[in-house]
Amino acid sequence: MFTQILRRIATGFVVLWVTLTVVFLGLDFAPGDELDVLLSAEAAASLTPDEMAAKRAELGLDRAFPIKYGIWLKKVVTGDLGYSTSEDNDIAEVLKVTVGNTAMLIFSALFFGIIIGVFFGILAAIKENTWVDYVIGSIPIFIAGIPGFILSLGLIYTVSVKMNLLPSGYMHSLTDESFLDLVKHMILPVSVLSLVLAAQLVRYTRASMLDVLSSEFIIAAKAKGISNRRVTYNHAFKNALLPVISVVGLHLPEIIAGAVITETVFTWPGMGSLAVRAAGGRDVPMVMGIVIVVAVTVIISNLITDIAYTLADPRVRLG
Repeated sequence: MFTQILRRIATGFVVLWVTLTVVFLGLDFAPGDELDVLLSAEAAASLTPDEMAAKRAELGLDRAFPIKYGIWLKKVVTGDLGYSTSEDNDIAEVLKVTVGNTAMLIFSALFFGIIIGVFFGILAAIKENTWVDYVIGSIPIFIAGIPGFILSLGLIYTVSVKMNLLPSGYMHSLTDESFLDLVKHMILPVSVLSLVLAAQLVRYTRASMLDVLSSEFIIAAKAKGISNRRVTYNHAFKNALLPVISVVGLHLPEIIAGAVITETVFTWPGMGSLAVRAAGGRDVPMVMGIVIVVAVTVIISNLITDIAYTLADPRVRLG
């Protein structure tokens, strides 16, 4: 198992390198550059072509792609992510704050999404072909059909504007930075992200549980007089856990991507909002820094998913 984990880690480094190379290539060939953002339209019009070329050379924008890529990659390997022109700060320092803010949303969404999705998935399987099953089965379809930003705006309008129960955005109130105030600001964005995950888990958990409940060893356990509760939770759920683990691992990138939209709508100071500002400001080093964090997170999550597979079922081996 240890050898397989090392192999997965090595594969992860290759995937990370390919991802960074493709993104860097795309950003380099995109129209415009950092100088277009740093200079206003009036300032750019007042400069001669030679002066513009000199400023591009000063920023290193006139270098060939292999040279720019090599210099950037060497800095990344040594831990230097560079300087952000859009944030006017060191990229590593900015990411330290924003990554933590985004992590709070993502881990909270994972926690509540898994609990809600698994619980109602099991309930739907136990109450198969009853009104409970039909209601639980229809809600995920309804949620899956609503785009994340529409769901976010709907919650803001209903809960914040009309009912005035929770704040509509930001991380803290102007005059209150307590933990309770933070929790109030987290409820709506976490609700959006967790509901999207729960909607997926309900269907997969229900299908997996129904498949296991119809297995011969479950029928034999019931024939021996074991209670339905013990059969469901001690036997069926453990064997139905593998597809659930897979869904969580596969949907983590979607949760991170959804956080970009959710953070923008709720003005949450995380990586999503930072990515939007960096892209709008043609801040290539900051965009690449964010890509590194997201790529590493996805690779680690996939590795954890593989390990969880093995722990949940020793018959499964990392391949």
